Amino acid sequence: MVPSHMFLTRGVGVHKEKLASFELALRSAGVAYCNLVTVSSIFPPNCKIIPRKRGEALLNPGEITHCVMARSETNERNRLVSASIGLAIPTDRRTYGYLSEHHAHGETDEETGEYTEDLAAQMLATTLGIEFDSNLAWKEREQVFKMGGKIVRTLNITQSAIGKANRWTTVLALAIFIPLENLPKNMRSRR
Repeated sequence: MVPSHMFLTRGVGVHKEKLASFELALRSAGVAYCNLVTVSSIFPPNCKIIPRKRGEALLNPGEITHCVMARSETNERNRLVSASIGLAIPTDRRTYGYLSEHHAHGETDEETGEYTEDLAAQMLATTLGIEFDSNLAWKEREQVFKMGGKIVRTLNITQSAIGKANRWTTVLALAIFIPLENLPKNMRSRR
């Protein structure tokens, strides 16, 4: 089973109970009706990224749905939490890319998002044999990666929130894989 389509989503939930906070974050992300199974970090060859609303419409309540998930939570007032998924897509779409997840406290959306993009790009770069200086800032490394011609695109989806007093705050970022059998016949051609 190699997914041919994926969408990115994010959510936040706040509740006095930790589990309910997670549930509300899943609802905010539009995937609470699925049984989520987390997988590791490979972006499948030839996989297409589709818009969230289109992806949600292709899921069925109760089905097993594979995803890469970043999750962070707090019950501390004024504590900044963030969760992010980064993606690095190779120029040659017949090869795989990388997804990365990061869960943080005290980092802004921008910091967390850049970190996950950088992490995904580094993982892909090492498999493609691209040499780089890990001490350079992300913006400098990003140029090295893209100028090498082997990494075509990086992106991230990030959610952050500030904790509330006497409440759990959960943030999520997810890459949701669409099961092949859920796709209309005209979307099933993979190559």
